[in-house]
Parts: sequence; C-alpha cells; structure tokens
Amino acid sequence: MVNTSEHPSAPLFSSPSASGDNYLARLNPEQRAAIETTDGPLLVLAGAGTGKTRVLTTRFAHILLTGRAKPWQILTVTFTNKAAREMRERIGLLLGSPAEGLWLGTFHALCARMLRRHAEYVGLTQSFTILDTDDQLRLLKQVMAPWQIDIKRWPAPGLLGVIQRWKDRGLTPERITPTEDSDFANGHARAIYTAYQVRLKQLNACDFGDLMLHVTEILRTRPDVLAQYHRLFRYILVDEYQDTNTIQYLWLRLLAKHAEGPANICCVGDDDQSIYSWRGAEVENILRFEKDFPSAKVVRLERNYRSTRHILGAAAGLIAHNSERLGKTLRPGREDAEGKKVSVLGVWDSDTEARMVCEQAEKLRAQGHALKEIAILVRAGFQTRAFEERLMQTGLPYRIVGGLRFYERAEIRDALAYMRVLSQPADDLAFERIINVPKRGVGPAGLQKLHAAARANNLPLTGGTEKLLEDNALKGKSAAHLRQLMEAFASTRDILAREGHVVAVEHLLEESGYMDMWRQDRSPDAPGRLENLKELTRALADFGTLGAFLEHVALVMDHDENGQDDYLSIMTLHGAKGLEFDTVFLPGWEEGVFPSQRTLDEGGLKGLEEERRLAYVGITRARQEAIIFHAGRRRIYANWQPSMPSRFLEELPDEHVVRHDEGGGFQRQGLNLSESVFDNGPIIARRRKDPMLEAAPALQLGDHVRHPRFGEGVVISADRHHVEVSFESVGTKRLLSSFIEKI
Repeated sequence: MVNTSEHPSAPLFSSPSASGDNYLARLNPEQRAAIETTDGPLLVLAGAGTGKTRVLTTRFAHILLTGRAKPWQILTVTFTNKAAREMRERIGLLLGSPAEGLWLGTFHALCARMLRRHAEYVGLTQSFTILDTDDQLRLLKQVMAPWQIDIKRWPAPGLLGVIQRWKDRGLTPERITPTEDSDFANGHARAIYTAYQVRLKQLNACDFGDLMLHVTEILRTRPDVLAQYHRLFRYILVDEYQDTNTIQYLWLRLLAKHAEGPANICCVGDDDQSIYSWRGAEVENILRFEKDFPSAKVVRLERNYRSTRHILGAAAGLIAHNSERLGKTLRPGREDAEGKKVSVLGVWDSDTEARMVCEQAEKLRAQGHALKEIAILVRAGFQTRAFEERLMQTGLPYRIVGGLRFYERAEIRDALAYMRVLSQPADDLAFERIINVPKRGVGPAGLQKLHAAARANNLPLTGGTEKLLEDNALKGKSAAHLRQLMEAFASTRDILAREGHVVAVEHLLEESGYMDMWRQDRSPDAPGRLENLKELTRALADFGTLGAFLEHVALVMDHDENGQDDYLSIMTLHGAKGLEFDTVFLPGWEEGVFPSQRTLDEGGLKGLEEERRLAYVGITRARQEAIIFHAGRRRIYANWQPSMPSRFLEELPDEHVVRHDEGGGFQRQGLNLSESVFDNGPIIARRRKDPMLEAAPALQLGDHVRHPRFGEGVVISADRHHVEVSFESVGTKRLLSSFIEKI
C-alpha cells in the first residue's frame, strides 16, 4: 500500500539563503522558463553544456519552495547512481538542509523500491533476491538443460542477452508474438524464457530486467495500485530522456497519464546526443513527446557555457544534416568564447596519426597544460592500442576511461596465452589459461589428471596432455577437443616456420576455435572483442618475430606509472558523453571507422544518424580546442589499405573549420605543429610520391572507372573529392576520387 500522506519522519527545510527567489537570479531566460513552467507536460531540450543539471535541481527546489509539493511527492529519475547522488547533494544545498524521503534514483532503483511494496502481485514476497549476472547465467544454464542446446553454438550469455532485450521492450513471455520471436537456441528461446521466469519465481528471485518489467506489469494490470501512485506523485522529473528504452518509456507514461488533468511531467534531454541504441535506447521517445502529451510546452536551452563559438558552430553544422531531430542551435553563453577554429588534419597513415597526437600532447604538457584536461576520443576500443604504445614511449601517464588498457582486456590476454604456448610449449600458466577457452570440457579433476601425467613423465603440461592422448587415457568429448587443440598447435608451428608469425597466429586463433567462440557470442561487446583481436594481429606485423612481440608486451604490461595523478584520458566517444576537456583529439575520422561500417550495415540511415550524433558529442566535449584526424591509409593485419576521409568531414562548415592537407596525407618534414596546424596557421608539408594521393581525376556522371579492389564500375554521382560508383561485383560504393582510375 502506498502511503500518500506526509511522511512524519521527513525534516522541515529552510528557504535557500532565506532570501526569496535568489536561487533564480543567476539563470538565463530559457533556464528560468524551464524551472518556472511547473504546470502540465514540459520538454526541455538541453544542448551540450547548457546547464541541464542546474535546471533539474533548481526546478526540484522551486517546486518545494513555492509549496507545490512535499519532497516525497516528486518522482525524479536519473540514469546513473552518480547523477542521483549529485542531484541529491545539489538539492540539499539549494534547500539549506538535507531533503530526506525522496523518490530520487535510477529507473531500476525506483522500481526495486516499488516492487518491494507490491511483490505479491507477481508471485514474489517482499524479501525477493535480485540475482547478479553470474547467478543469472548459472540459472539459465540449468533451465536450458532439457532442450539439450548446443552451448557452443548458442551460448548462455547470448540467450540471456535475447531475454534481457525482450524485457527492455516490455515483453513478458506471453506477449512475444511470432514477429518478435527469435531463432536463437534453435527457436526455443521463448520457451526457455518462459521456464526461466517460472524458475525465478520458485526461487523468490528476479533479475535486473524484472525490476522494471514486473512493476510495469503491476501498473498495467492493477488500476488501484496505479491510482495510488497518481495520487502520490504530483510532479515527475526525468533526466536524459533521449536514452530511455521501451520499458522505461512505458513505465513513465503509465505514471504520468491519468484522468485527473494534464500530467506534470518534465523530461530533460537532447535528441542530438542519443547514442545508445545498441543498449535499447529509442530516440523516438523524445521525438514524439509532443504527440504523447499534446498540451506539452517545449523549452530549448541553446546557450552553451563550455565551448568556443567555432567548436559550437562546427558541431551545429554537422548535426544539422540529421533529419530525425527536433532542432536547436547551440550558441556561446560567454562573450569571450571566440577561440580557435576546429582543425581537420589529414595524415599519411595511422602510425603518423598516433605519433602526432602524442607529440602534441607532450608539447601541451611542456607548456603547462594539465594532462587531465586532454582527451583522445576514439570510435572503437581497438584504436586505443597505437596511442597507448606511443604514450608509453614518450613517458606520458594516461588512463583508459571506462575500460581496461588494451593488453589487459580478457580477449587479448587469452590470445597472448595462445601465442605464449606457441612460442614456449613449457609455459604451463599460459596453457592453463586457454585449455578451456573455448569450453573443452576440462574441469578441475581433468586438469589435475593432466598435471599428474606431466609430473610423472617430467614434461610440461602440454607434453603431459599429448602423452595421455597418445595412450588413449582421455575419453569422451574432452579428449576430442584436446586432440583438436594439440593438432592446432602442431600445424601452427609448421606455418610459423614457413610463413611467419602473423599468418601463424591468425591460423592458431582460428583452428583453436577461439575466434569462432566470439563470432558465436551474441553479447553486445562481442563485436568489439573481435575488433580488438584483429588489432592485436595487426600489431604483430610491427615485429620481426613472435618472441620479440611477446617480449614487447611483457615490458608494456610492466609499465610503471610513477605515482602520477595527472593523466591524459583515452576513451571511446560513447564513454565521453557528459565529460568535458580543454583539448580533445578526435582520430580515425574515415569511412568504415567513423562512421562505423558495422553500424551502417546493421542500422542503415538510422545508424548513420546515430553515428553523426556521436560525432556531435565528440566535438562538443572540447572547451577550447578540437583537433580531428583522418589517415590516408590504415594497416589491416599486415597490409596497408587506403582509407577514405569520413563523410562527416565534408559536413563541417568551412566558417568554423581549418583544413590541412585535405587531399590525403603528408609526411612531416620538420613541421612544428604547435606553431602551424594547431594554431590555425599555414602548413608546409611535402607529400610522399604515392599514386593513391595524386590529384583526383576529373570524373563525371556515366564515366567508366576501375578500382584496385572493387574492379570496374560506372560513376553515378561525383563532387570535388568523392565519387559514388556502381560496381558489378559489390554494388554501390562511395570513394575518394583519387582512388579511382578512369578507363
């Protein structure tokens, strides 16, 4: 039962500074309008750096201080616990004393609180347990057993991902229609989901997705409970509304819409920063706010207090190419916000890119620039390796924000363990790590048997394994899997002698089943792990032998940070959202890297627009200077391949951008970056002699052309630097003109 009366334990609070509406004095007119528009639905479109958190917290305090509601009558929803803590602290400062009894927290925390009160309606008790991921996987594997699912082809983490996506869309097992069903697990996913939910209730437990799913079902099916919350919550405040998924949207709509009058719901967000579709976020939720609430008012916060005029102009010009947006234009909120233009720098290759970024960071530090105010923002995790190694060579301390250093990632450690066994079969520690990765049915007892055989015959663990296989002392599936593994090592050693270490390692990771394990994994991070493994094999090409590479990695892993507390930050563009730095480097702006080819293939136009929003987020992280790089070529495995500048570079308005060597790349010849490129001055550089980088041919509609990779085709559109060609073999491709030969 929801208590809709005043909480007797809630303390009284004082007016901030006891001085009327002083808390509104420092707000601009748009911020003030967002705070003082208290009745009815309100959408606050808050651009990057426009004071979104200030608006939310001040609106909360304003509602209390004007007597419109008690603290516990305002439902305030954030996306992270950190944001919730920050809001709670700010509200306390505004009110002059801590405000207790608040309904303020993340979606899941608030739903857990609700579910404790109404657990009986979904077959649970108030003491239900919330399972962590490990427990969920163990339970799901038990539930899968009767279906005899091939867990190598249909791994449990992948099936759990399917189930969680159903939950994020508000789909209980009985609500899954044939069009929403999955062919995962041989088409048994829905049935296993049903059994999984039954087993959870038998255990008086729920998983993370159930918190919102159960509460939403209660609100859907129990009008009496819904009415209680309608009476309790007089106001609803929602942060980061552009990142809501379907179940979050449904939960909010149920709580906001009732028959007693217009909903007092205020959603704050930025459709131009919706970048999380891969975890279920629906930008359509914010785009249709005015349809959901026809009487809604919209306030646009467009005064940015973070970045310079040129940074904001470049970002605004880029995002204007998106069609699915509500529209706003950021402008500087400070008078001294002119600043430097955004630099777009074309370099010869990806190695040059890493060197130049790190050299410039080193120069900035020498000039007194704090490293903590410098960030390198990459599109994908695999890009960090080149910068990490260059930074370690220069001795600059750095940190990977939101992730592990490249060589610390699990898939990289696994692959390195395979290489160590290949290089040194007596490396028992490495063999122990990979003997059951992927799963080969070798449990603790089996591993103990292998160790015993190795000791009895005075052999390393690999030798003991081979001896047991020769003697047919191992039985069942584990014997077959281990025989396949040992044969993979044997054939790889032959390849290592004949074709070199790069080809050998690629062969070993394939033949061992390790690469296929990640290809079959349906978890959201599996594609990124595959990209990291490809980058690892690419790194091998920089070393003459496998031993030299492994020695290099060992030294890298032992890198001493010397107690530094001033770090340069490296992170993905997704991880940078909400952060800001004085100087931001944005490398890898090439077709296929950014925008990501995988996103384009899977998401089409919608995916392209999200990639553009990601670019917008990247540029607007910079307070003073943003420097974008694109390389003329990148190494894929052991081979250099030409790269095309990102289409986003053409969309940046010339008024706010200075471009250097846009035609391809250049070789530095004593170039002082701090006095030329990065100060928007003239650039003096001599191009390498490379047919790929010569002046582009004059191509017109209908011209017959040849590409070194895609073969012959016909030009169907052309501009100053690019052509769109219809190829016989691969269809339509957009290419740099200088890569094309007219025939």
